[in-house]
Amino acid sequence: MSRVVLTGLAAAALIAAAGGAFIADPARKIGSIHLTIPASAESAGAPIYYRDPDGKPFYSLNPKTTEDGRAYHPVPPGGDVSFDDPAHEQDHETTDAKHADSKSGDRKIKYYRNPMGLPDTSPTPKKDSMGMDYIPVYEGEDTDDGSVKLSPGKIQRTGVQSERAEPRVIRTLVRAPGTIQLDERRISVISMRAESWVQKVANVTTGSAVRKGQPLMEIYSPAISSAAAEYISTINSPITGTERYGRGSRQRLMNLDVPDAAIVAMEKSRTVPITIEWSAPRDGIVLERNAIEGMRAQPGDVLFRVADTSMVWALVDVAERDLGAVRVGQSVTVRARSFPGRVFSGKIGVIYPQVNRETRTARVRVELANPDLTLLPDMYVDAEIDTGNPAPVLAIPASAVLDTGSRQSVLVDKGQGRFKPREVELGQRGHDYVEVRKGLVEGEPVVVSANFLIDAESNLKAALKGYADADKAPSGDRP
Repeated sequence: MSRVVLTGLAAAALIAAAGGAFIADPARKIGSIHLTIPASAESAGAPIYYRDPDGKPFYSLNPKTTEDGRAYHPVPPGGDVSFDDPAHEQDHETTDAKHADSKSGDRKIKYYRNPMGLPDTSPTPKKDSMGMDYIPVYEGEDTDDGSVKLSPGKIQRTGVQSERAEPRVIRTLVRAPGTIQLDERRISVISMRAESWVQKVANVTTGSAVRKGQPLMEIYSPAISSAAAEYISTINSPITGTERYGRGSRQRLMNLDVPDAAIVAMEKSRTVPITIEWSAPRDGIVLERNAIEGMRAQPGDVLFRVADTSMVWALVDVAERDLGAVRVGQSVTVRARSFPGRVFSGKIGVIYPQVNRETRTARVRVELANPDLTLLPDMYVDAEIDTGNPAPVLAIPASAVLDTGSRQSVLVDKGQGRFKPREVELGQRGHDYVEVRKGLVEGEPVVVSANFLIDAESNLKAALKGYADADKAPSGDRP
C-alpha cells in the first residue's frame, strides 16, 4: 500500500468524482488528504487518477477528454503532480532531491535540514512536527567559499536572471531648479557727474529696446558748458593749439562723462552747444527710466538703466549631495516653465563658494544665449547638468547590488546553479547602471533579479552549516 498527498482543491474534485468514497486523514493538516492505493494497482502501474492537460485544477478517476478533444493526463502511483499550494513546495523539492540522488548514485548526504528553514539539522532522515520530510544536503552543495547552489526548479520559480558586466557610458543628470538673472557685466547706468537739467527726453520708456548710440535725452549742465567753452577756446587759439593745452581741456570733458560723439561734434563745429545729447551706451532693453523733462539731476542720480539681454544667467540651486559631481564648464540643459518643449543650452560658469544654511544647496551660475530675448529676468527654469563621463566604464545594473550600508556586494553566477557573493567597490550611477571600480572583471555575469532571495538562502545555509558543525563536534568542544 502507498499514499499520495493531494491539495484540498484536488482532493475535493476527486471526492466529488468518486461520490465521497475517499476519507480524509485527520492526522494531516487541513487542506490535504491521503489516498490509499491498493498494492496490486501500484505494482501494475495503473493510473490512480487523471488530471487536466493544461494544469488546471480538474481531475477525474476515469479516462476523460477536454471540450476540445484532448485527453486528460494519467497520474501513476508516485507520479510528480505539481500544485499551486506553496505548502507542498518542500515536498516536491524533497522528491526532486531523492530522484537526483538515485540518478547520481555516488552523491553522499551530509545531513538533513529543516524543510521550513528553521535552524535544525539531523544526521538521519526524519520528519518535522507537521509530517514533512527533512531536506537532504549533499556534499558540495554547502562549500566553504560562501557560494550557494540552487536547483533548476527553484531558479525558475524565483525568476533568477543574470547579466554580464560590460563597459558602458554612464550619463548622470543632476536636476535643479533656478531662475533667470541678468548678466551683471551687460548692464549700463546713465547718470550725471555734475549738476544738470534735463531739457528733453526721447520717446523711450521702460521696456523699450534701444541700439547703441540711439539718443535718449538732452542735458544742460553749467559745468559741462564751462569745460566745453574752455576746450573750444583752446583749439581756436592760434598760439596754444591742441598739442599742449587742448589735451587737458578735452580730458576735463571726458571726466564729466560727455559722450565721445558730442566732443567730436564740438571739434567739427568749433562752437559750444547749449545742450549735450546723451545716447545709449549699448544695445539692450531699458530697465529703468527716471529722466523727466525739466527735472534737475544731482551728481549720481540714475536717469537711465540699460541691460543687454542677449546673454543671461540661470542661477540654479544644486543640492549639497550633488556638488561633488558638478564642475565648471559642464554642459547644462535648461527648460523654461513658460515654454514647455523648448530647450536652452549653456555651460557652468561659476560655482558659488557658499552653501545655503536652510536649504542645504549651493548656487551654480549657467551662462545662456538668449538671441530672441525669450528668457526674462526672474523667470523660473529647470536645469539638467550632465555630469557623466564620456569614456565607457565597467558597469552592471543597479538592481544587482546588495547594499547593506557599510558595504556593497553582488552575486556572481558561476554556472550550473551556483552563485557566489562578492564585495565590490562602486563609482558613479546613472540610467539604472552603476560603475564597478573593483571586484569584477569584464564579462562576469551577476544576478540582477531575485538576488535578495539567493542572498537569504546563502545566509540560511551558512547558519545551518554552523549548526551542523556544532552537532558533529565532540561534547567537550561545544560551548
